[in-house]
Amino acid sequence: MPTLADNRQARHDYQILETFEAGIILTGPEVKSAKAGQVNLRASYVTIKDNAAWLINCHIAPYKPANLGAGYQPTRTRKLLMKRHEIDTLIGKSKAAGQTLVPLSVYTKRGLVKVEIALGRGKRLHDKRETIKKREIKRSIERMMRQKPWGLTYL
Repeated sequence: MPTLADNRQARHDYQILETFEAGIILTGPEVKSAKAGQVNLRASYVTIKDNAAWLINCHIAPYKPANLGAGYQPTRTRKLLMKRHEIDTLIGKSKAAGQTLVPLSVYTKRGLVKVEIALGRGKRLHDKRETIKKREIKRSIERMMRQKPWGLTYL
């Protein structure tokens, strides 16, 4: 599954509770542009209207060889393809206070473009600092493990 776009900012800003996979309805030139990696998920989010999931504000750059013209909207609202029971689950869980639906990544699976969406809870500033601190400690431990211990020789 080659990843076409990743929303690292969402992983920093939200505590991920549960992830879901969804298909996405795209036009032909949008598929080619997405497979070329011309997708930006930074300010996008998922909403549920009329018992359907919608990806809002996802930027897919116009595919240059298609010559789409001035009428193309790169951040148009796109419908996500999910099963009914998954949408019902999302409706129930997203109603809880402080929980939102964010796209995490766009990737291909068996030639189809898929979106990984997550149910997340927003982190507060102290939570973000704690996450950064844990990451730095983990890096320093890994760095120390790669170095040879002082004064010890291996037989």
